Amino acid sequence: MKDLETPEDIYKIVATFYDNLLGDSAISYLFTDVVVIQLEEHLPILVTFWSQALLGTGGYYKNLTQIHLDVHHKSALTPELFTRWINHFYAAIDAHFQGFNCERMKTQALNLATVMQIKIAQENKK
Repeated sequence: MKDLETPEDIYKIVATFYDNLLGDSAISYLFTDVVVIQLEEHLPILVTFWSQALLGTGGYYKNLTQIHLDVHHKSALTPELFTRWINHFYAAIDAHFQGFNCERMKTQALNLATVMQIKIAQENKK
């Protein structure tokens, strides 16, 4: 398997990731009931985010933390959900690619999940 190198590679990962998430009833409700996402709009945003993070392409300007805090206010984002999320994310990467950028993507995803959980814990203390 090759390493991920292009936005098209990232699209393949995020599309696989969302197929897996939406097939998992323990987490899919977040995307179908709590925040109803339109995949045709959402996936390109994720590709832009990850392309910026991994490939330095730029173009992502949203506040990722606030987006997730807003979701948490509608339905609790628990540590168990983050674990499920990260497991699906890693599986989507491993299904198609391997290499340095893949490991960077996994590390950054874990860092994001950790920061989000810290921010949520801080919100819960307010």
